[in-house]
Amino acid sequence: MKHLKIAKSFGIATATLLTLAAPAFAADTLETLREQGFARIGIANEPPYTAVKPDGTVSGAAPDVARAVMKKLGVNDVVASISEYGAMIPGLQARRFDAVTAGLFMKPERCKAVAYSEPILCDAESFALKKGNPLKLTSYEDIAKNPNAKIGAPGGGTEEKLALQAGVPRDRVIVVPDPQSGMKMLQDGRIDVYSLPVLSIHDLVGKANDPNIEVVAPVKGAPVYCDGAAFRKQDTALRDAFDKVLAEMKASGEFAKIIEPYGFSAEAAKQTSREKLCAASN
Repeated sequence: MKHLKIAKSFGIATATLLTLAAPAFAADTLETLREQGFARIGIANEPPYTAVKPDGTVSGAAPDVARAVMKKLGVNDVVASISEYGAMIPGLQARRFDAVTAGLFMKPERCKAVAYSEPILCDAESFALKKGNPLKLTSYEDIAKNPNAKIGAPGGGTEEKLALQAGVPRDRVIVVPDPQSGMKMLQDGRIDVYSLPVLSIHDLVGKANDPNIEVVAPVKGAPVYCDGAAFRKQDTALRDAFDKVLAEMKASGEFAKIIEPYGFSAEAAKQTSREKLCAASN
């Protein structure tokens, strides 16, 4: 499997060139990406969606799909930059990325802010907590009802919003910068539950190999989500080209070969649509 390198910097000359070329870039983004030979993608570091190794190589279902699609579109490489979820859409809009491919689930405000591709990765929510689930937490509402329960979640992510919407006070929703920090906070007793999608939690707990941690999945009352590659609103032509190749890959079986080794279901993504998911979110 080919891997990607994280972008460290582009240099003053490159930044100047991109700034000068902004009008043409907006007019025909795909042609610009073909000419420069790469697309910049925003990612997280949350296996199996994305994974960053110590040597800087990037893998994971989302970047692997993005690389395969872009290559078929004539863009030979993708350059990845790590971002917190809350900063991904602002970074996309500020042209720090050409697309976000990071398990950024389709939600109402996001569907209004970006041009999503058709669904790629689908998942549900889960909790990591102390063995035996001493506080009996099986839903976000359970956390809200227990005045002593604290939840850790990625800043700006779906889990943070679900907790707040369920009535968990802001001071009991602890923003953590990355999954490894969330696990450490749980082990140290600084939070009572850490919430991420099912696949991410299972990967994290498996790597921690801590017999004192268990998983509750799926979280009661929490919806199933699907992500898609997110593009700027003015880049619908690029999104449509991406969708066309993605559909061909789904039909040929190539899509399944990329995502299923990571534990995702190709059928789940094929059985829904951007239109349904964005409408259901409203």
